[in-house]
Amino acid sequence: MFELNYELAGIDPKTFYGVNNQFFNLIKSSFPTLKITGRNNLIFAMGNQEVLDVFENKMDDVVSFISRHNTISLKDVENILNIKDETEKELVFDHDIIVKGVNGKIIKAKTTNLKKLVKESEKKDMVFAIGPAGTGKTYTSVALAARALRDKQVKRIILTRPAVEAGESLGFLPGDLKEKMDPYLQPLYDALRDMIPHEKLENFIEKKVIEVAPLAFMRGRTLDEAFVILDEAQNTTHSQMKMFLTRMGMNAKFIITGDPSQVDLPLRQKSGLREAMRILKEVQEIGFVHLTEEDVVRHPVVRKIINAYNAEDKKKQED
Repeated sequence: MFELNYELAGIDPKTFYGVNNQFFNLIKSSFPTLKITGRNNLIFAMGNQEVLDVFENKMDDVVSFISRHNTISLKDVENILNIKDETEKELVFDHDIIVKGVNGKIIKAKTTNLKKLVKESEKKDMVFAIGPAGTGKTYTSVALAARALRDKQVKRIILTRPAVEAGESLGFLPGDLKEKMDPYLQPLYDALRDMIPHEKLENFIEKKVIEVAPLAFMRGRTLDEAFVILDEAQNTTHSQMKMFLTRMGMNAKFIITGDPSQVDLPLRQKSGLREAMRILKEVQEIGFVHLTEEDVVRHPVVRKIINAYNAEDKKKQED
């Protein structure tokens, strides 16, 4: 049995421990074989030497993060504890703001994999962001598009979704096609409203600088100098996905988001997203970022819901 006495040097212990010791408790739960206690700026740990060495390194990372940013969140602590190599560490510690939204709202990638999405989009013109609901893949993609428009890297933003019924019928909704589709496109409008003031957003939409439209509206077009996001891509068919991907014009950025486990297509209809992931995986110019339940940025219970459903799906497959 070995001991480690660790001093929280140069930071406020209250910031380290968190409200009701939530940060410290998370750290302790990540090292169940160690006996860990804390008193003010001193942390005491007992256990296996190799585990103590890992613990000490993680403590160094947490303290370094607080020193750099003067703050830390529960998600930041979780990300630090999950760091596996120097590349991931760089992503966790890089807190660059993507864009400042309405009323000064700061919008940035909140998890390691969302930061990977930002990095991949900066390096490659086409990126697939694949993962479950609530991971922020669409919201982060819209923020990247808003930044590109602000910085004049593109001349327009195009946001699109396939018009697939998720257990409900479009035919029974009132109004013309746009009015029928607007509820399905609402998450994209919501994200834009967080990032662009209302009057400016309405002006952009009126002048087609920003376009939110069903996927069918993309057919026959060449999308030059545009930041284009295909959302809910798991609900595209083979022909729709091929059509969309080949719309890419010069000086364009494409992000394709989707959750392969949430396909709403009719039975026997293959998902264009799943197919594209398989067909294009060797194309070096295309980036793929896989998000997991660890990246969920909604209410903490959402992650538990996803885990429960994943466990049930796995059980069905085994049966």
